[in-house]
Amino acid sequence: QVQLVESGGGSVQVGGSLRLSCAASELIYSSYCLGWFRQSPGKEREGIAAMDSACNTGYADSVKGRFTISQDSDYDNANTLYLQMNSQNPEDTAMYYCAADKLIFTDWRRQDAYQSWGKGTQVTVTS
Repeated sequence: QVQLVESGGGSVQVGGSLRLSCAASELIYSSYCLGWFRQSPGKEREGIAAMDSACNTGYADSVKGRFTISQDSDYDNANTLYLQMNSQNPEDTAMYYCAADKLIFTDWRRQDAYQSWGKGTQVTVTS
């Protein structure tokens, strides 16, 4: 399994931006599908964005147009995943997790498709 560590969470006002990072223990770009999930208190964990080695990307409707998933631009040394979050609203308040595995991209929303998970970073959006 790949070791993943998220960072970049914090508190932001409505309409603000944050960028989350997920550092991996090995080069991940060429082999893995990488996803961002989030979980709010009392709610199920949901997949919000993912990308694979073919540069396919997917987004949940709730974040489409506001969040952008990306990786290191240095392909040969890519081991960091990012999530740029813009125009944030209180519904974005959650613990955010990154995940990685070699899966079929159409399964990116499925939690059980990923074996490697980070411990999460908290994002709080205040009004």
